[in-house]
This record gives sequence, structure tokens and C-alpha cells, in this order.
Amino acid sequence: MRFRFAYRSLSLILAFHCASPVFAGDAATVENLADLVATALANNPELKASEARWEMFRNRIKQAEALDDPMLMLKIQNGIAGDPLNFRKDPMTQKVVGLSQALPFWGKRALRGEMAAKQAEFYQWQLEERKLELKRMVKESYYQIFFVDKASGIVEKNIKILDDFITLSKTKYAVGQGVQQDIFKAQVERSRMLDMQIALVQQRTSLQANLNALLYRPADSPVGGISDFEPALLSLSAAELTEISDANRPLVKGYTALIEKGQAGRKLARKEYYPDFNAAFEYMQRNPVGGEIGLDMYAAGITLNLPVQRERRSAMLAESNAEISMATEELNALKNTIGYGVADLLAQLEKRKRLIELYKTGIIPQAERSLESAIIGYRVNKVDLLTLLDNRVTLFNYEREYYDSLADYQMKLAELEAMVGKELQ
Repeated sequence: MRFRFAYRSLSLILAFHCASPVFAGDAATVENLADLVATALANNPELKASEARWEMFRNRIKQAEALDDPMLMLKIQNGIAGDPLNFRKDPMTQKVVGLSQALPFWGKRALRGEMAAKQAEFYQWQLEERKLELKRMVKESYYQIFFVDKASGIVEKNIKILDDFITLSKTKYAVGQGVQQDIFKAQVERSRMLDMQIALVQQRTSLQANLNALLYRPADSPVGGISDFEPALLSLSAAELTEISDANRPLVKGYTALIEKGQAGRKLARKEYYPDFNAAFEYMQRNPVGGEIGLDMYAAGITLNLPVQRERRSAMLAESNAEISMATEELNALKNTIGYGVADLLAQLEKRKRLIELYKTGIIPQAERSLESAIIGYRVNKVDLLTLLDNRVTLFNYEREYYDSLADYQMKLAELEAMVGKELQ
């Protein structure tokens, strides 16, 4: 009676396991990816630092465009050394008030402002690039947690099944239809599953801490379960994705801004060959002395520098040309990297898409049928326990690889979105 019950119990458990999809245990809360991304964008300190850097450079635009402060001059002119504060002793003694203003050559202020604006724009696109990278990292952690939870659920179910294998092996051994070695084999396999379970718990804890760090919250903050999903299949070609990256990738726009900054700097360097001006006005007040009326006087004039330091100005022009060349080549290198990255990620996505379909409709159903056949064979002593365990491990590995492919597909898609600078799901 005990022997028949063990067979019946094992058959029911395995039949249920083979016919049903594998799920991790129900979590108390289910995480929403959009909410996690929004929290990271709102709280991440590195992102706030990038935003502050952009704000810092943005406030340099007005500084670059502004004129220098005017200079106020107060002086005594032609004062008498022996009586310095006596203004009625000599008609040439004067109290002077003057104003002067430095005026750069026409167009220089606008070019300096343009250079500052383009530098600030570069850091603005750096901020947007950081947002893309942060979104990618949140999504990767999210889907890694999904896989670990699924793998944990599979391991937990397999431990329960192995417990029934052990019970059945002991029952067969007790009635003389099995060998003690079968018990030990099943126990070793169960211990291996426990080892994997311990590793998965540690991996889940590490992934949770990493996600919490991205969201800027305590490392031990609980992270709920991840809902099942269907892969977001992509239908865009490499050429279309490259066009999307040219129009949307922040770093492409950032290097373009640096090129434009260098071009403005080159125009400014050429204008340095023209003089700057300084306009001055002075009012001189004189007191009456003796029979003289003491008429007030004024002075007005313009001074300008002589741009004779040609070597310094040539170096400025060469510096701006080098900056343009540097930014242009960095942009070319980035586009080259994007082109390669898009092609590589599309190939990996296609591979994962095919594997998902193959595991779902082919390999896993076939492995389930093979396991069912092994169960029947073991029941009538035509298959040994080792064959049964091998079939169980094979199905276990394929189930894990299915969820690994599912998670990796979504992670590669998140990487592709960061590559082209636009949401594709």
C-alpha cells in the first residue's frame, strides 16, 4: 500500500509540474518598471550632480556676453604739493571726475556668448546621456531580478520533486526493488539544488542593493516581485536605428555642440586680430583764482590696443581648429561605435528571440515528454534513477535558459534604446 501511494504521489506531482508554467512565489508587492525609472530619475545623486554642472555652465553665458564694469576715476589734477587741498591758489588746479568703458571689437561679445552657450549645451546633452544610462541600468537590474526570481522558483519546485524521488527510492529499496545508491544519488542532487538556492538568494540580495543604489534609497529596502511579460519584439532595421540615433542620441548632439563651440572660437580668434577700444570721459572742475574765472573743462577720447602679438593670436586660432578636429573625430568614433553596437545588438536580439520561441514551443515540451517517458520507465523498472534524474536536470536547465533568454532579450533591448537615444518598446 505504501509503495503504490509513493508511485501515485510522484506521478501526480510530476504531471502537474510538466503541464504548468514555472512561477516564482507570489511576492507581497509587484514592482512597476516605469515607477522605478521615474524614482531613479528624480532621486539619483549622480544625475543631480550632472544637472548642477549644466546649470553652472548655463550661468556662464551671461557672464561671457557682458561688458566689463565701467571704471570711475576721481583725482586732483595739477594740485600744489605744498598746499594739496587748496583749490583757489592756482587756476590750473582741478577736481576731476572721469568714466571709462572697455569695448571689445564688434562681434566678440556675441561669439564669447555663443561659445559659452555651446559649452553649456554640451553639458545639457551629457545630462540627457546620463539619464539614458540610468534608465538602462535600472531596466537591467529589473530584468536580472526577474530571472533570479524565476530561477529560484524553478529550484524550489525541483527540491520538492527531488524529495519525492528520495521517498520513492527509499520505498523501492525497502521492498527490495531498488538499490541504496539511488537514494544517495537523489540526495546529492537535492544538495546541489540547495547550493544553487543559496547562490540565488545571495544574487537577489546583491541585485536588490544595486537597484536601491540607483534609486538612492537604503540598500536593504525591499524590492517586490516582477510580473510576467511578453518580449517586446523589434521590427526596425539597422539603418532605421542608425537614423534614430543621429536624431536622438544626446551624445551625438553633445559632440555637435562642441564642434559648433570650436567654430565660434575660430571666429573669435580671427577677430582677435582687430583692436579693442576703451572710451573715456573726464570732467574737470576749477575754482576762480584772482581775476581768472576758472572755467570748467572736459576731456573725451578713445584708446585702443595694438594687436601686434601675432604669435599669440595664431596659437589661439590653432587651438580652436584643434578643438573642432577633436570634437569631429570623437563624433565620428561615436557614430562608428553606434553602427557596430546596433548591428551587434540586433544580432543578439534575433538570437534570443529565436531561442525564446524554440524553448517555448519545442525544446521544453520535448523535454517534458522525455521526462514523462522516464517516469513511466522508472515505474516499471525499465529505467534507472540516474536516467530519471538526468531527464529532470535537462528540463530544469532548459526552463532556466528560457527565462534567461527572456530576461536577456529585454536587457539587450534596453541597451539598444540607450544606444540610439530613444524608447523602442
